[in-house]
Amino acid sequence: MEQYQDDQQPTDLERYVGLSRRRFIGAGALCGAAMFMGGSLLTRSTLAQAVEAANSPLLGFDAVAAATADTVTLPPGYQAQVLISWGQPLHAHSPAFDPSGRADAEAHALQFGDNNDGMSFFPFPDDPERALMAINNEYTNYRYLYEHGGMPLSAAEVHKALAVEGVSVIEVRRQGGQWQFVQGSPYNRRIHGNSPLRFSGPAAGHALLQTKADPKGLDVLGTFQNCANGKTPWGTYLTCEENFTDCFGCTQANQPLDAAQKRYGLTPASKDINWHPHDERFDVSRTPNELNRHGWVVEIDPFDPKSVPVKRTALGRFKHENAALAQTREGHAVVYMGDDERGEFIYKFISRDRIDHANPKANRDLLDHGTLYVARFDGGDGHPDHPKGTGEWVALTHGQGGLDAAAGFASQAEVLIHARLAATQLKATRMDRPEWIVVSPLDGQVYCTLTNNIKRGEDGQPVGGPNPREKNVYGQILRWKPQADDHGALAFEWDLFVVAGNPAVHAGSPKRGSSNVTAQNMFNSPDGLGFDAAGRLWILTDGDMSNTGDFAGMGNNQMLAADPATGEIRRFMVGPVGCEVTGIAFTPDYRTLFVGIQHPGETGGSTFPEHLPNGKPRSSVMAITRADGGLIGA
Repeated sequence: MEQYQDDQQPTDLERYVGLSRRRFIGAGALCGAAMFMGGSLLTRSTLAQAVEAANSPLLGFDAVAAATADTVTLPPGYQAQVLISWGQPLHAHSPAFDPSGRADAEAHALQFGDNNDGMSFFPFPDDPERALMAINNEYTNYRYLYEHGGMPLSAAEVHKALAVEGVSVIEVRRQGGQWQFVQGSPYNRRIHGNSPLRFSGPAAGHALLQTKADPKGLDVLGTFQNCANGKTPWGTYLTCEENFTDCFGCTQANQPLDAAQKRYGLTPASKDINWHPHDERFDVSRTPNELNRHGWVVEIDPFDPKSVPVKRTALGRFKHENAALAQTREGHAVVYMGDDERGEFIYKFISRDRIDHANPKANRDLLDHGTLYVARFDGGDGHPDHPKGTGEWVALTHGQGGLDAAAGFASQAEVLIHARLAATQLKATRMDRPEWIVVSPLDGQVYCTLTNNIKRGEDGQPVGGPNPREKNVYGQILRWKPQADDHGALAFEWDLFVVAGNPAVHAGSPKRGSSNVTAQNMFNSPDGLGFDAAGRLWILTDGDMSNTGDFAGMGNNQMLAADPATGEIRRFMVGPVGCEVTGIAFTPDYRTLFVGIQHPGETGGSTFPEHLPNGKPRSSVMAITRADGGLIGA
């Protein structure tokens, strides 16, 4: 652990981190020793004190009020500019964005993708003024993509929809104090639903991944429905495939569905996607195994434009939200993951081998070997405001816990391909839609958004523990502390950091939320999460924007900042009409915060960001800075 000598003076960044001079941990240690500094879960007394005082020294900005304007609202002294928007040309030869909806798939494959979501920032090691950003493009809005504004009507239109999803890799440079997109950079790249990828890990080549187009089950076409992300210590990007089953359907009348297809949410008509009538790849009646080839975590090398992305099957197949990296005390990689659907599970993966920090390229297949676990939570202590409890991680290993041929799992590959069914066999805890997971850089505690679950209390989903409310429309943020502060441990303590709600409408009811939710900071459906180096927890929402009924006074979706030590939460930003606020990344000096504005005007009412008469709204990445050049949030 790096410590200051008595004659050393802290830098601006060190002051920002907020540690004492003798407790500061160097940036290079954040993936190592800092993960295991120890710390307590939030106590009820500090929670009450934070609500009463509301003066956390960690939160150095004035909270903004809820808003319904078609703009980005920030605290005084902050400003936002558009870094890049859907359709922006990536190369000199790329066509310009065509708002008419007549552009074809080839044009979109040369432009920034639609509905940007999770993202990571990769500085050039030899030039602090340059960086790459890998940014997910989750899905597309047909009302803006097509000239006719409806469902795709041909194979060409399906091809076009696939071309705007996936991932965009872009170069950015700091010029005049502002980070700007670099058109024409050789690193600019699209990886989309028509791009070649490959499988690796225990399920690669399995019969359930084999198709007529890929009889060996090793090469797969496309990644799409890419929600959130992860960044590895060896410099690669993890993109996570989420609502992939929505893209599949059946042309055969009365198509029988097996247990796995039903459990993963396949419906014969698909869910408002309509690719299967025009492209047999998405028709389960004709290509049943194609469904199994999606729902994975994909690893991308942003610094090698010619590299082929890899679907890492050892991390399991489900509706991945994001992938949060940590490290065990012995140096093994840990990946925390949530399965974003009502009543699904929280997982973690521990690599077989240790991370080689001295040789990043030696880690390129690290995520192919290891053990996948699923979480079981106890019922907790039942406290109405701030419940706590314990839990354990259970291995999804073939031959253990009933994961054998008699239960329908002939091999480890089948355990991973059907991870949801395997986790059910192990009696894992069904959660309120686990979304983003992040690890504190200060004490290693892990936070997970449980965004909502209107079916809690039904369909075998009991009320209690970390899921304390039936028909949960607001969501909560779960936190756990690994035993002995070691991410390799199989036991943990948990609590609820915040239970979202509306105290203005539901005073005296469980719907009011926990005591650190007030009329001034209330929100619903926490989704994205991020930490800065100081330990601020940034919370991004994707919830109900009706501003009526249960959600009266909440306005548009928003981003808040929280002090994990005290529980205080302040609203930092409100997004434009109809958007989800999602995706977060910081520059290494923490003077620029990147955040995504996804699907503004999803159902109309927005022309963000250009605000042109009769203009189309465009999903965008925003770069937020302080007018005085200071540190974000301080």
